Amino acid sequence: MMALFMVLWMTQQSDKVKKSVERAFRNPGVGITQESAGIISGKGAEAAKSQSMQDKKGTASSNEVEVLRRLSEDLLKALQSDPDTENLKTVKIEMTSEGLMINVFDNNKKPVFERDSAVLTEYGRWVFSTLTWEVSRYRSFPVELSGHTERGRPNIREDYGAWELTADRANTVRRLLLKSGLHSEQIKKVAGHADTVTLPNTLPDEERNRRVTVLLRLVPQSGRKEHTVHD
Repeated sequence: MMALFMVLWMTQQSDKVKKSVERAFRNPGVGITQESAGIISGKGAEAAKSQSMQDKKGTASSNEVEVLRRLSEDLLKALQSDPDTENLKTVKIEMTSEGLMINVFDNNKKPVFERDSAVLTEYGRWVFSTLTWEVSRYRSFPVELSGHTERGRPNIREDYGAWELTADRANTVRRLLLKSGLHSEQIKKVAGHADTVTLPNTLPDEERNRRVTVLLRLVPQSGRKEHTVHD
């Protein structure tokens, strides 16, 4: 089934995606480092955060934490297959008390969205399609999507500002994730937060706050299922 899924998935992708996947298969042993090109793994505090998650009663088991850690490594390997991510801080993957948080940044030098638009660039489509390829294998984790932007962004139109744009961008990502293979029952929340959620150690008006966050949420004990990887 996984082979059939991959064939169907590949037929819908651009030439850039197909070439990146080909490189990944030709070089399966590509190394993963914290300073990976264009990707920030957030490993520095991962061990402490993992322990914190395990210590929270009814929030996470060691098995769940291990599954998410394995997924983060798979995501890093898949994203590293594209040399265009070199020296760009496009994606940050980190373990949090809520689950696995994936921030995709809309950088001016390498945007994932067209300017002042909810339309994805070719690069943006590649990034989110690649994320979906891995995330869709772990069906038991609920997925939440949220759009964010920096403070001081002028309205695009009188009736269309930061709230509308961030909500539309989150919904654009939702549609692409579903088209790329994510199961509809996994998506539990889609929201736009405008400029109300500033990243830690970042000023509210910094470009880095312009992002879409994909959260794989940890499931409380009462609602847990066995985590199965679907190949």
